Amino acid sequence: MSLCQDILVYCAEQHTAKTMKTPGIVIKKYGNRRLYDTGESRYVNLDDLAAMIRAGKDVRVVDAKTGRDWTRVTLTQIITEDAKGKPTGLPLELLRQLIVASDEVRQEFLMWYLKSAFETYEKLQDAVQNRLSEVQSAILSPVDMMKRFLSGTSSAPKSAEPESEVQALRRRVAELEARLATPVPRKRRFPKKH
Repeated sequence: MSLCQDILVYCAEQHTAKTMKTPGIVIKKYGNRRLYDTGESRYVNLDDLAAMIRAGKDVRVVDAKTGRDWTRVTLTQIITEDAKGKPTGLPLELLRQLIVASDEVRQEFLMWYLKSAFETYEKLQDAVQNRLSEVQSAILSPVDMMKRFLSGTSSAPKSAEPESEVQALRRRVAELEARLATPVPRKRRFPKKH
């Protein structure tokens, strides 16, 4: 199972290395399994660490006495805890094959395969996000344009021709409203003679 954990942690490290935006946070791990955030001066749990990592923070876990790096083990523990109640994650057959793979060639192949799969997933996710933002802007653009037209204001500069066309339409509407406002003289009807 340690090979599987190493691969999962490697993929997580590759992803977080690309998205890190803040300086590292040092977490000290004590013998009683407690985790202490040295930057915030408070005890944290695995859920807190997962939230920090998802926020793009570089978290490093070290043994409080020896200084030994426990980051890889802790990240693996977070992944394992997160997968406990969910049927998602890696397929069982792949996990079995990871355990069976003991020579270096198979391990390197599996590392390459998982890294490629993870990069493909990231590219697909980026493409979907870009496409969603394009669709959202395409949907909102006509609505915004209509609001600006109806309110008579515009955030974009217009050429003289469309502006004069709008003014002509407004003038014509005002003329029609004025006509409707003035009473029309009624024709007097005379009774029919029998």
